[in-house]
Amino acid sequence: MIRSIPVRGRWVRVRESGDASLPTLVLLHGITRSLEDWGPTFEALEGEYRLIAPDLAGYGWSAPHPDGAGLAALADGVAETLAALNVSGPVHVAGNSLGGAVTMTLLARHPELVASMTLVDPAGFGKEVTPLLRLLGVPVLGKLIATTPSRPGAIIQERLIFADKSYATRARIDHAMAIARETDAGLTAWKTADELGSVLGGVRQDWRDELHRTIARTPRPTMVLWGARDKVLPPAHLEAARRLIPHAEAHLIPGVGHMPQLECTREFAALITSFLQRNPVAELPQAASQ
Repeated sequence: MIRSIPVRGRWVRVRESGDASLPTLVLLHGITRSLEDWGPTFEALEGEYRLIAPDLAGYGWSAPHPDGAGLAALADGVAETLAALNVSGPVHVAGNSLGGAVTMTLLARHPELVASMTLVDPAGFGKEVTPLLRLLGVPVLGKLIATTPSRPGAIIQERLIFADKSYATRARIDHAMAIARETDAGLTAWKTADELGSVLGGVRQDWRDELHRTIARTPRPTMVLWGARDKVLPPAHLEAARRLIPHAEAHLIPGVGHMPQLECTREFAALITSFLQRNPVAELPQAASQ
């Protein structure tokens, strides 16, 4: 079921499936994206988990967060949405791209909510990023690009995501255009990109380092997945993830791009199901001393 719910005075669009008695898995999408990126995951995991996928604050058809479009506001928005759904945690959380960084920020700011993390081609493990996202950091031009949607631009972005370009369907392009024309998503993406990176330096190191320190202090079962043909965030970042989260299990998925959950849904579902079965929700460990 997809619906919009009131969350602290703003509307948040969310998709839900599964009985509240099942283990909960929260699914967080990437920059410029929406909850539709998890549609096949819902179909693959239906009946096994309570699945919750929100449009992040300011993305899709969710209203922006009053505190802005940075990682803290996006993570707080997730926590507030879960509270509005009467989910107190701890829950499993999976995040793709920007959603991976939001997942780690959720652990940093609301550790009581996070039982495990599945990071899918996540932002936060290197400065390299596609030039299309770096352009958002160009003064004036970046904002203009983000807030002036075009169908050729949407086609380029959709095709960039996938190794198999046939996944960049007309329906997905139409959906991207609808979001860009009808919502604040473009402006939100520009604000998020401006906070997290720059045109020359790429993804900033300061917030990445802080997240890594948090994970070390507050460990959770973690799995990192990466598409071997990712053109948005390079697969080489997986090695940094292995080094910075030594307790994490890591998988490089051959033949797919930035969104394994869409391009190889069956394998993605099998990996996340196996991981969650081996790491059921349990009493959360205490944070390590600083």
